[in-house]
Amino acid sequence: MSITATATLVLTASFVIMLLMRFPIALTIAGSTLLTIMYLDVPWVVVGQRMIKGLDSYSLLAIPFFILAGQIMSEGGLATRLINMAQLLVGAIRGGLSLVTCIACMFFGSISGSAAADASSIGSVLIPAMKRKGYKPEFTVGLTSAAAIQGVVMPPSHNMILYSLAAGGVSVSALFLAGIIPCLILLVTLMTTAYIIARKNNFPKGDPIPLKEVPRIMREGFLSMMTGVIILGGIFSGWFTATEAGAIACLYAFILTFFVYKDVPLSHSVIILKKTFRTVAMVLFLIAASDAFGWVLAYLKIPAMVTDLFLGFTDNPYIILLMINLLLLLLGAPMDMAPLILIMTPILYPVVTSLGMDPVHFGIVMILNLGIGLLTPPVGTVLFVGCAIGKVSIDKGARALLPFFFAMIGVLFLLTYVPQLSLWLPNTFLGK
Repeated sequence: MSITATATLVLTASFVIMLLMRFPIALTIAGSTLLTIMYLDVPWVVVGQRMIKGLDSYSLLAIPFFILAGQIMSEGGLATRLINMAQLLVGAIRGGLSLVTCIACMFFGSISGSAAADASSIGSVLIPAMKRKGYKPEFTVGLTSAAAIQGVVMPPSHNMILYSLAAGGVSVSALFLAGIIPCLILLVTLMTTAYIIARKNNFPKGDPIPLKEVPRIMREGFLSMMTGVIILGGIFSGWFTATEAGAIACLYAFILTFFVYKDVPLSHSVIILKKTFRTVAMVLFLIAASDAFGWVLAYLKIPAMVTDLFLGFTDNPYIILLMINLLLLLLGAPMDMAPLILIMTPILYPVVTSLGMDPVHFGIVMILNLGIGLLTPPVGTVLFVGCAIGKVSIDKGARALLPFFFAMIGVLFLLTYVPQLSLWLPNTFLGK
């Protein structure tokens, strides 16, 4: 066996073993990289250099800004105001609270950029409310978990920034714009599925909102949604970059939460900053370790081997894209989303570009695909959050999720094979 083949085996085996031993994913990536470097007799300093290089990117500044903005708004009662806004729009329809959940998750996702934050913030309010109204507990969990996935597709998704870095600098602004139409398609699909189930089970209509409350709800809802408007409006108009949009969104969220809504005291900002720093530190270490891992992949020519493997199997782009989607769906079950983006993008990117697939289009497909993986055990982070809030077992929650899961798979393949759904806005506004 050649040195390259043996090193590839060392990298793969050590990664899988540490993953099965439940090492933290960032340590798993770093550990398997170090073991492979030792076998190849490459100086250890290379790993340190690659990790530092992985963090040397201006685009990375957007991640702490967006995480901080989402954390501020999450702590400041934003979820309740967005829910009230959504209820004003669709609450009176049969199964109205289920439709409110879908819309509220999209609203909140346009601010937090996180599916787990979406599920916990919206779910903590709406899952108990739906259960009190007679909705089946497992349905509330399945719906909320599925609707929360909109947070990874709707800008400002942190995962789009990770993909941009892993793909070698794909425009973050283009990715943000590309996620809007897919998210709206996903929203309509989930709402349609929820409405059909609600009609079948005769779930109740929502409570009417007193007329005198409407102006306040609209005002507070509009102010809350302005965070997303600032981000997207600035990018649409070309006034500022995604990183600058994140900084402005932080400032707006801070003023709105502490000086307009005043739901939490200013002293609470220390707790918010601690939570943000903890999250940012984990993300940055993961990025640094993944950059070193990616260097080892390139050194061993694994991306080229994978490209040859796919193209040697068939030259039909539709079949290759189907195989890539199935591969990502399978990998999304045992692994979390962020590390998969950082690991699989350098491997699959040469494959899709050889097919002529636009990098922005592939980014949206990959992000939705791996977002669906957040719903599938044994990892299934978002599903676990929903089940914990709804006090429902994982198996019941997973069964109730199935109609939404298959609906999302349908959206995934629609986006895969109709690239203009993702590319129209970037092409129109950024001239890609």
